Amino acid sequence: MKVVNSTKMEFAESLRKRTKKFAIDVIKMYRKLPATEDARIVGRQLIRAATSVASNYRAACRARSDKEFYAKLSIVVEEADETLFWMEILKESGIHNTPIELENEAIEILAIMAKSRKTAKYGNTE
Repeated sequence: MKVVNSTKMEFAESLRKRTKKFAIDVIKMYRKLPATEDARIVGRQLIRAATSVASNYRAACRARSDKEFYAKLSIVVEEADETLFWMEILKESGIHNTPIELENEAIEILAIMAKSRKTAKYGNTE
């Protein structure tokens, strides 16, 4: 049982680091956006969503109950999807092309979090 617990803790820690790095990478990308009003507006929305992914995942890891964990993870999924939305807006409006690595990271984080949420909901039915 300790091995499973240790593995879960290591996985959670790696995701905490990964989502934090993702948020920082989005902030760095924001700094490269053109100095236009539309770029600032969309860019700020992007930063808000990406940093929310990291902060809410961190909060989920500190959840006091399964319900609280599930609720926080649901926020993470929503914010990860919103992050992708703002990246699409930047690209499709011609404001800025999001680096493909950053876009792929957003897609992967969304997939991991959605799967984790599904597991949390259906895996704890004992």
